[in-house]
Amino acid sequence: MKRSSLMKAAGVGALALTLAACSGGGTPAPSESGPAETQAAGGGSLVVWMDENRASALEPVIAEFEDATGTTVEVIIKEFNTLAADFITQAPSGDGPDIVLGPHDAIGKLVQNGVAEPIELGDAVGDFQEVAIEAMSNGGSVYGVPVSIESIALVRNTALAPEAPATWDELVQVGEAAVEAGDAEYPVLIGLDPNAADPYHLYPLQASFGGPIFGVNEDGSYNADDLQMGNEGNLEFAEALAAWGETGVLNLNISQDIAKEQFASGASPFTITGPWSLEQFDDAGIEYAIDPIPAAGDLPATPFVGVQGFFLSAYSQNPIVATQFLTDYIASEEAQTAIYEAGDRAPALTAAFDAAQSNETVAAFGEVGAEGVPMPNIPEMDAVWADWGAVQAQIISGQTADPAAAWADLAASIQSTIDG
Repeated sequence: MKRSSLMKAAGVGALALTLAACSGGGTPAPSESGPAETQAAGGGSLVVWMDENRASALEPVIAEFEDATGTTVEVIIKEFNTLAADFITQAPSGDGPDIVLGPHDAIGKLVQNGVAEPIELGDAVGDFQEVAIEAMSNGGSVYGVPVSIESIALVRNTALAPEAPATWDELVQVGEAAVEAGDAEYPVLIGLDPNAADPYHLYPLQASFGGPIFGVNEDGSYNADDLQMGNEGNLEFAEALAAWGETGVLNLNISQDIAKEQFASGASPFTITGPWSLEQFDDAGIEYAIDPIPAAGDLPATPFVGVQGFFLSAYSQNPIVATQFLTDYIASEEAQTAIYEAGDRAPALTAAFDAAQSNETVAAFGEVGAEGVPMPNIPEMDAVWADWGAVQAQIISGQTADPAAAWADLAASIQSTIDG
Protein backbone atom coordinates (compact mmCIF):
# COMPACT_ATOMS: atom_id res chain seq x y z
CA MET A 1 0.00 0.00 0.00
CA LYS A 2 1.27 3.42 -0.90
CA ARG A 3 2.23 5.40 2.19
CA SER A 4 1.86 9.16 2.31
CA SER A 5 4.87 11.33 2.97
CA LEU A 6 3.13 12.79 6.03
CA MET A 7 3.49 9.79 8.29
CA LYS A 8 7.05 9.19 7.22
CA ALA A 9 7.84 12.73 8.35
CA ALA A 10 5.72 12.53 11.48
CA GLY A 11 7.52 9.51 12.84
CA VAL A 12 4.75 7.02 13.35
CA GLY A 13 7.21 4.90 15.26
CA ALA A 14 5.66 6.52 18.29
CA LEU A 15 2.80 4.08 17.82
CA ALA A 16 5.06 1.26 18.97
CA LEU A 17 5.56 2.83 22.38
CA THR A 18 3.69 1.39 25.34
CA LEU A 19 1.51 4.23 26.56
CA ALA A 20 -1.71 4.78 28.48
CA ALA A 21 -4.56 2.68 27.14
CA CYS A 22 -7.51 4.38 25.52
CA SER A 23 -10.51 3.55 23.36
CA GLY A 24 -12.29 5.29 20.45
CA GLY A 25 -15.30 7.47 20.97
CA GLY A 26 -14.54 10.74 22.68
CA THR A 27 -13.65 12.67 25.82
CA PRO A 28 -15.42 15.55 27.55
CA ALA A 29 -13.10 18.06 25.85
CA PRO A 30 -10.17 18.08 23.42
CA SER A 31 -6.70 18.28 24.97
CA GLU A 32 -5.19 21.76 25.16
CA SER A 33 -2.06 20.54 23.41
CA GLY A 34 -4.13 19.15 20.53
CA PRO A 35 -4.66 15.59 19.29
CA ALA A 36 -1.20 15.27 17.74
CA GLU A 37 0.34 15.13 21.23
CA THR A 38 -2.11 12.61 22.70
CA GLN A 39 -0.58 9.14 22.83
CA ALA A 40 -2.16 5.72 22.50
CA ALA A 41 -1.37 2.22 23.76
CA GLY A 42 -0.25 0.08 20.85
CA GLY A 43 -2.98 0.31 18.27
CA GLY A 44 -5.84 0.76 20.74
CA SER A 45 -9.21 1.19 19.07
CA LEU A 46 -10.99 3.60 16.77
CA VAL A 47 -14.62 4.41 16.16
CA VAL A 48 -15.39 5.46 12.58
CA TRP A 49 -18.71 6.80 11.35
CA MET A 50 -19.58 6.43 7.68
CA ASP A 51 -22.40 5.42 5.36
CA GLU A 52 -23.04 1.86 4.28
CA ASN A 53 -21.67 2.36 0.77
CA ARG A 54 -18.25 3.51 1.95
CA ALA A 55 -18.19 1.00 4.81
CA SER A 56 -18.61 -1.92 2.42
CA ALA A 57 -16.01 -0.54 0.05
CA LEU A 58 -13.42 -0.07 2.79
CA GLU A 59 -13.77 -3.45 4.52
CA PRO A 60 -10.51 -4.85 3.04
CA VAL A 61 -8.61 -1.62 3.79
CA ILE A 62 -9.83 -1.58 7.38
CA ALA A 63 -8.91 -5.24 7.83
CA GLU A 64 -5.42 -4.52 6.52
CA PHE A 65 -5.06 -1.58 8.91
CA GLU A 66 -6.18 -3.70 11.85
CA ASP A 67 -3.71 -6.46 11.01
CA ALA A 68 -0.82 -4.06 10.47
CA THR A 69 -1.33 -1.93 13.59
CA GLY A 70 -3.17 -4.14 16.05
CA THR A 71 -5.96 -1.58 16.15
CA THR A 72 -9.59 -2.52 16.58
CA VAL A 73 -11.82 -0.45 14.29
CA GLU A 74 -15.52 -0.18 15.08
CA VAL A 75 -17.50 1.07 12.10
CA ILE A 76 -20.87 2.63 12.85
CA ILE A 77 -23.20 2.99 9.86
CA LYS A 78 -25.21 6.20 9.56
CA GLU A 79 -27.11 7.96 6.81
CA PHE A 80 -24.71 10.24 4.99
CA ASN A 81 -26.94 13.29 5.33
CA THR A 82 -26.98 12.99 9.15
CA LEU A 83 -23.27 12.37 9.75
CA ALA A 84 -22.06 15.95 10.17
CA ALA A 85 -24.98 17.11 12.32
CA ASP A 86 -24.76 14.07 14.60
CA PHE A 87 -21.01 14.57 14.91
CA ILE A 88 -21.43 18.18 16.04
CA THR A 89 -23.97 17.29 18.71
CA GLN A 90 -22.41 14.07 20.01
CA ALA A 91 -18.65 14.64 19.90
CA PRO A 92 -18.45 17.07 22.85
CA SER A 93 -20.39 14.71 25.11
CA GLY A 94 -18.02 11.81 24.47
CA ASP A 95 -20.40 9.86 22.24
CA GLY A 96 -18.85 10.78 18.91
CA PRO A 97 -16.34 8.95 16.73
CA ASP A 98 -12.60 9.33 16.26
CA ILE A 99 -13.14 9.71 12.51
CA VAL A 100 -16.23 10.70 10.56
CA LEU A 101 -17.13 10.84 6.87
CA GLY A 102 -18.80 14.02 5.71
CA PRO A 103 -19.28 16.64 3.00
CA HIS A 104 -16.72 19.42 2.66
CA ASP A 105 -19.33 22.16 2.97
CA ALA A 106 -19.89 21.11 6.59
CA ILE A 107 -16.32 22.07 7.52
CA GLY A 108 -17.22 25.63 8.51
CA LYS A 109 -19.69 24.38 11.09
CA LEU A 110 -17.34 21.63 12.29
CA VAL A 111 -14.61 24.19 12.90
CA GLN A 112 -17.01 26.72 14.38
CA ASN A 113 -18.17 24.10 16.88
CA GLY A 114 -14.64 22.95 17.65
CA VAL A 115 -15.20 19.30 16.78
CA ALA A 116 -12.79 18.84 13.85
CA GLU A 117 -9.00 18.86 13.98
CA PRO A 118 -6.75 19.87 11.05
CA ILE A 119 -4.72 17.21 9.26
CA GLU A 120 -1.14 18.14 8.37
CA LEU A 121 -0.74 16.56 4.93
CA GLY A 122 2.59 18.17 4.13
CA ASP A 123 3.90 17.25 0.68
CA ALA A 124 1.02 14.79 0.28
CA VAL A 125 -1.23 17.76 -0.52
CA GLY A 126 0.15 17.54 -4.03
CA ASP A 127 -1.13 13.97 -4.38
CA PHE A 128 -4.73 15.20 -4.52
CA GLN A 129 -6.69 17.15 -7.09
CA GLU A 130 -6.41 20.85 -6.39
CA VAL A 131 -10.16 21.42 -6.13
CA ALA A 132 -10.38 18.68 -3.47
CA ILE A 133 -7.77 20.33 -1.25
CA GLU A 134 -9.38 23.75 -1.75
CA ALA A 135 -12.72 22.31 -0.69
CA MET A 136 -11.30 20.65 2.43
CA SER A 137 -9.49 23.81 3.57
CA ASN A 138 -10.63 26.37 6.10
CA GLY A 139 -8.66 29.22 7.63
CA GLY A 140 -5.43 28.08 6.02
CA SER A 141 -5.67 24.50 7.33
CA VAL A 142 -6.75 21.27 5.66
CA TYR A 143 -9.44 19.39 7.54
CA GLY A 144 -9.52 15.69 6.77
CA VAL A 145 -8.61 13.56 3.79
CA PRO A 146 -10.74 14.03 0.64
CA VAL A 147 -11.91 10.85 -1.07
CA SER A 148 -14.55 11.73 -3.67
CA ILE A 149 -15.45 14.59 -6.00
CA GLU A 150 -18.80 15.12 -7.64
CA SER A 151 -20.43 17.83 -9.71
CA ILE A 152 -23.12 18.35 -12.28
CA ALA A 153 -22.54 18.53 -16.03
CA LEU A 154 -24.47 18.74 -19.28
CA VAL A 155 -25.88 15.38 -20.33
CA ARG A 156 -26.65 15.34 -24.03
CA ASN A 157 -28.90 12.95 -25.99
CA THR A 158 -26.57 12.22 -28.90
CA ALA A 159 -29.43 11.18 -31.20
CA LEU A 160 -31.04 14.61 -30.83
CA ALA A 161 -27.84 16.65 -30.48
CA PRO A 162 -24.85 14.99 -32.17
CA GLU A 163 -22.49 17.85 -31.26
CA ALA A 164 -21.86 19.59 -27.96
CA PRO A 165 -23.09 23.21 -27.98
CA ALA A 166 -20.39 25.84 -27.60
CA THR A 167 -22.62 28.37 -25.79
CA TRP A 168 -25.87 28.42 -23.87
CA ASP A 169 -27.56 30.34 -26.68
CA GLU A 170 -26.53 27.59 -29.10
CA LEU A 171 -27.90 24.95 -26.73
CA VAL A 172 -31.24 26.73 -26.59
CA GLN A 173 -31.33 27.07 -30.39
CA VAL A 174 -30.64 23.36 -30.89
CA GLY A 175 -33.22 22.44 -28.28
CA GLU A 176 -35.90 24.71 -29.69
CA ALA A 177 -35.22 23.39 -33.20
CA ALA A 178 -35.72 19.82 -31.94
CA VAL A 179 -39.04 20.87 -30.38
CA GLU A 180 -40.19 22.63 -33.56
CA ALA A 181 -39.29 19.55 -35.61
CA GLY A 182 -41.39 17.36 -33.32
CA ASP A 183 -38.36 15.39 -32.12
CA ALA A 184 -38.51 16.69 -28.56
CA GLU A 185 -40.90 18.29 -26.08
CA TYR A 186 -38.47 20.51 -24.20
CA PRO A 187 -35.39 22.44 -25.38
CA VAL A 188 -33.58 21.59 -22.13
CA LEU A 189 -34.56 19.94 -18.85
CA ILE A 190 -33.44 21.39 -15.52
CA GLY A 191 -35.30 20.16 -12.47
CA LEU A 192 -36.71 23.07 -10.45
CA ASP A 193 -38.93 23.54 -7.42
CA PRO A 194 -41.94 25.87 -7.91
CA ASN A 195 -41.10 27.76 -4.72
CA ALA A 196 -37.34 27.36 -4.44
CA ALA A 197 -36.11 26.88 -8.04
CA ASP A 198 -32.66 25.25 -7.74
CA PRO A 199 -29.66 27.49 -7.05
CA TYR A 200 -27.29 24.51 -7.16
CA HIS A 201 -28.20 23.41 -10.70
CA LEU A 202 -28.48 26.98 -11.98
CA TYR A 203 -25.24 28.20 -10.43
CA PRO A 204 -23.01 27.39 -13.45
CA LEU A 205 -25.08 29.80 -15.55
CA GLN A 206 -24.95 32.41 -12.80
CA ALA A 207 -21.16 32.02 -12.56
CA SER A 208 -20.82 32.55 -16.31
CA PHE A 209 -22.19 36.08 -15.87
CA GLY A 210 -19.53 36.79 -13.24
CA GLY A 211 -21.96 36.26 -10.38
CA PRO A 212 -20.24 34.49 -7.46
CA ILE A 213 -21.72 34.26 -3.97
CA PHE A 214 -18.68 35.32 -1.96
CA GLY A 215 -15.30 36.74 -2.85
CA VAL A 216 -12.19 34.71 -2.12
CA ASN A 217 -9.08 35.33 -0.06
CA GLU A 218 -5.54 35.11 -1.41
CA ASP A 219 -5.34 31.45 -0.38
CA GLY A 220 -8.50 30.65 -2.36
CA SER A 221 -10.79 30.32 0.67
CA TYR A 222 -14.15 32.06 0.70
CA ASN A 223 -14.35 35.48 2.35
CA ALA A 224 -17.55 35.78 4.38
CA ASP A 225 -17.02 39.53 4.63
CA ASP A 226 -17.19 39.92 0.86
CA LEU A 227 -20.71 39.02 -0.25
CA GLN A 228 -20.81 39.32 -4.05
CA MET A 229 -24.46 38.43 -4.57
CA GLY A 230 -25.42 41.97 -5.56
CA ASN A 231 -22.68 42.63 -8.11
CA GLU A 232 -23.37 43.55 -11.74
CA GLY A 233 -22.90 40.01 -13.00
CA ASN A 234 -25.55 38.69 -10.64
CA LEU A 235 -28.00 41.41 -11.67
CA GLU A 236 -27.43 40.51 -15.30
CA PHE A 237 -28.10 36.87 -14.45
CA ALA A 238 -31.39 37.88 -12.83
CA GLU A 239 -32.50 39.48 -16.09
CA ALA A 240 -31.53 36.30 -17.98
CA LEU A 241 -33.56 34.17 -15.56
CA ALA A 242 -36.64 36.23 -16.32
CA ALA A 243 -36.13 35.84 -20.07
CA TRP A 244 -35.63 32.07 -19.81
CA GLY A 245 -38.73 31.77 -17.68
CA GLU A 246 -40.81 33.81 -20.11
CA THR A 247 -39.74 31.70 -23.12
CA GLY A 248 -40.14 28.38 -21.31
CA VAL A 249 -36.47 27.44 -21.33
CA LEU A 250 -36.82 27.18 -17.55
CA ASN A 251 -40.00 25.60 -16.26
CA LEU A 252 -40.90 25.55 -12.57
CA ASN A 253 -43.37 22.71 -13.18
CA ILE A 254 -40.54 20.33 -14.01
CA SER A 255 -39.10 18.81 -10.83
CA GLN A 256 -35.86 16.88 -10.60
CA ASP A 257 -37.71 13.57 -10.87
CA ILE A 258 -39.74 14.74 -13.87
CA ALA A 259 -36.62 16.08 -15.56
CA LYS A 260 -34.90 12.71 -15.23
CA GLU A 261 -37.97 10.79 -16.38
CA GLN A 262 -38.51 13.03 -19.39
CA PHE A 263 -34.87 12.95 -20.47
CA ALA A 264 -34.85 9.17 -20.11
CA SER A 265 -37.88 9.06 -22.42
CA GLY A 266 -36.08 11.11 -25.08
CA ALA A 267 -38.12 14.28 -24.55
CA SER A 268 -35.16 16.69 -24.71
CA PRO A 269 -31.69 16.88 -26.20
CA PHE A 270 -30.20 18.22 -22.95
CA THR A 271 -30.37 18.04 -19.19
CA ILE A 272 -28.16 19.30 -16.39
CA THR A 273 -27.62 16.71 -13.70
CA GLY A 274 -25.04 14.62 -11.88
CA PRO A 275 -23.82 11.03 -12.06
CA TRP A 276 -26.63 9.97 -9.71
CA SER A 277 -29.08 10.17 -12.66
CA LEU A 278 -27.19 8.02 -15.13
CA GLU A 279 -28.54 4.65 -14.03
CA GLN A 280 -32.04 5.75 -15.01
CA PHE A 281 -30.78 6.90 -18.41
CA ASP A 282 -28.88 3.65 -18.92
CA ASP A 283 -31.94 1.57 -18.03
CA ALA A 284 -33.94 3.54 -20.62
CA GLY A 285 -31.36 2.84 -23.30
CA ILE A 286 -30.63 6.50 -24.01
CA GLU A 287 -27.33 7.13 -25.80
CA TYR A 288 -25.77 10.16 -24.16
CA ALA A 289 -22.57 12.15 -23.81
CA ILE A 290 -21.35 14.20 -20.85
CA ASP A 291 -20.12 17.71 -21.65
CA PRO A 292 -19.15 20.88 -19.81
CA ILE A 293 -22.12 23.18 -19.21
CA PRO A 294 -21.91 25.91 -21.86
CA ALA A 295 -21.62 29.49 -20.69
CA ALA A 296 -24.52 31.92 -20.95
CA GLY A 297 -22.28 34.88 -20.10
CA ASP A 298 -18.72 35.82 -20.92
CA LEU A 299 -17.05 33.61 -18.30
CA PRO A 300 -16.90 29.80 -17.93
CA ALA A 301 -19.97 28.09 -16.48
CA THR A 302 -18.25 26.65 -13.41
CA PRO A 303 -20.43 24.29 -11.37
CA PHE A 304 -20.23 23.86 -7.64
CA VAL A 305 -18.06 20.90 -6.69
CA GLY A 306 -18.91 18.70 -3.75
CA VAL A 307 -16.05 16.89 -2.04
CA GLN A 308 -16.52 14.13 0.49
CA GLY A 309 -13.84 13.17 2.97
CA PHE A 310 -12.95 11.80 6.38
CA PHE A 311 -12.44 14.18 9.31
CA LEU A 312 -10.45 13.73 12.53
CA SER A 313 -12.35 14.45 15.72
CA ALA A 314 -10.88 17.02 18.09
CA TYR A 315 -12.23 14.77 20.85
CA SER A 316 -10.53 11.57 19.68
CA GLN A 317 -8.88 9.54 22.44
CA ASN A 318 -6.58 7.90 19.91
CA PRO A 319 -5.59 10.72 17.53
CA ILE A 320 -2.14 9.42 16.51
CA VAL A 321 -3.58 6.11 15.34
CA ALA A 322 -6.57 7.90 13.80
CA THR A 323 -4.21 10.16 11.87
CA GLN A 324 -2.26 7.14 10.66
CA PHE A 325 -5.47 5.54 9.44
CA LEU A 326 -6.39 8.67 7.53
CA THR A 327 -3.03 9.48 5.98
CA ASP A 328 -1.69 5.98 5.35
CA TYR A 329 -4.88 4.14 4.47
CA ILE A 330 -7.77 6.46 3.53
CA ALA A 331 -5.30 8.52 1.45
CA SER A 332 -4.07 5.38 -0.34
CA GLU A 333 -4.84 4.55 -3.94
CA GLU A 334 -6.34 1.24 -2.78
CA ALA A 335 -8.92 2.93 -0.55
CA GLN A 336 -9.79 5.71 -2.97
CA THR A 337 -10.21 3.26 -5.84
CA ALA A 338 -12.45 1.04 -3.71
CA ILE A 339 -14.67 4.00 -2.82
CA TYR A 340 -14.82 5.06 -6.47
CA GLU A 341 -15.77 1.56 -7.64
CA ALA A 342 -18.53 1.37 -5.04
CA GLY A 343 -20.11 4.71 -5.85
CA ASP A 344 -18.88 5.91 -9.25
CA ARG A 345 -17.67 9.16 -7.74
CA ALA A 346 -14.43 10.55 -9.16
CA PRO A 347 -11.56 9.91 -6.72
CA ALA A 348 -9.89 12.86 -5.02
CA LEU A 349 -6.45 11.22 -5.12
CA THR A 350 -4.86 12.02 -8.46
CA ALA A 351 -3.35 8.55 -8.95
CA ALA A 352 -6.73 6.90 -8.38
CA PHE A 353 -8.43 9.48 -10.59
CA ASP A 354 -5.97 8.81 -13.40
CA ALA A 355 -6.54 5.08 -13.07
CA ALA A 356 -10.30 5.62 -13.29
CA GLN A 357 -10.07 7.30 -16.69
CA SER A 358 -10.99 4.01 -18.38
CA ASN A 359 -14.54 4.72 -17.16
CA GLU A 360 -15.65 7.36 -19.65
CA THR A 361 -18.49 8.58 -17.46
CA VAL A 362 -16.34 9.10 -14.38
CA ALA A 363 -13.63 10.68 -16.52
CA ALA A 364 -16.08 13.13 -18.10
CA PHE A 365 -17.69 14.19 -14.83
CA GLY A 366 -14.25 14.35 -13.25
CA GLU A 367 -13.00 16.73 -15.92
CA VAL A 368 -15.99 19.02 -15.42
CA GLY A 369 -15.55 18.91 -11.66
CA ALA A 370 -11.84 19.68 -11.88
CA GLU A 371 -12.75 23.00 -13.54
CA GLY A 372 -15.48 23.80 -11.04
CA VAL A 373 -15.36 25.68 -7.74
CA PRO A 374 -15.92 24.18 -4.29
CA MET A 375 -19.30 24.85 -2.79
CA PRO A 376 -18.69 27.45 -0.05
CA ASN A 377 -17.87 25.69 3.22
CA ILE A 378 -18.28 28.72 5.48
CA PRO A 379 -21.16 28.90 8.02
CA GLU A 380 -22.42 32.12 6.44
CA MET A 381 -23.61 30.09 3.45
CA ASP A 382 -26.60 29.07 5.58
CA ALA A 383 -27.88 32.62 5.22
CA VAL A 384 -27.91 32.31 1.43
CA TRP A 385 -29.75 29.19 0.31
CA ALA A 386 -33.41 29.72 1.22
CA ASP A 387 -33.87 33.31 0.00
CA TRP A 388 -31.66 32.63 -3.03
CA GLY A 389 -33.95 29.89 -4.30
CA ALA A 390 -37.15 31.72 -3.44
CA VAL A 391 -36.14 34.82 -5.41
CA GLN A 392 -35.03 32.68 -8.35
CA ALA A 393 -38.48 31.08 -8.44
CA GLN A 394 -40.21 34.47 -8.30
CA ILE A 395 -38.14 35.79 -11.18
CA ILE A 396 -38.58 32.70 -13.36
CA SER A 397 -42.34 32.72 -12.80
CA GLY A 398 -42.63 36.39 -13.75
CA GLN A 399 -43.79 37.54 -10.31
CA THR A 400 -41.23 40.35 -10.23
CA ALA A 401 -41.56 43.35 -12.52
CA ASP A 402 -37.89 44.26 -12.07
CA PRO A 403 -35.67 41.14 -11.78
CA ALA A 404 -32.49 43.12 -11.11
CA ALA A 405 -34.14 45.07 -8.30
CA ALA A 406 -35.50 41.86 -6.78
CA TRP A 407 -32.02 40.38 -6.88
CA ALA A 408 -30.50 43.47 -5.30
CA ASP A 409 -33.05 43.19 -2.50
CA LEU A 410 -32.05 39.53 -2.12
CA ALA A 411 -28.42 40.50 -1.70
CA ALA A 412 -29.31 43.13 0.89
CA SER A 413 -31.42 40.64 2.82
CA ILE A 414 -28.64 38.07 2.87
CA GLN A 415 -26.13 40.68 4.03
CA SER A 416 -28.47 41.71 6.81
CA THR A 417 -28.82 38.10 7.96
CA ILE A 418 -25.08 37.62 7.95
CA ASP A 419 -24.52 40.85 9.88
CA GLY A 420 -27.17 39.86 12.36
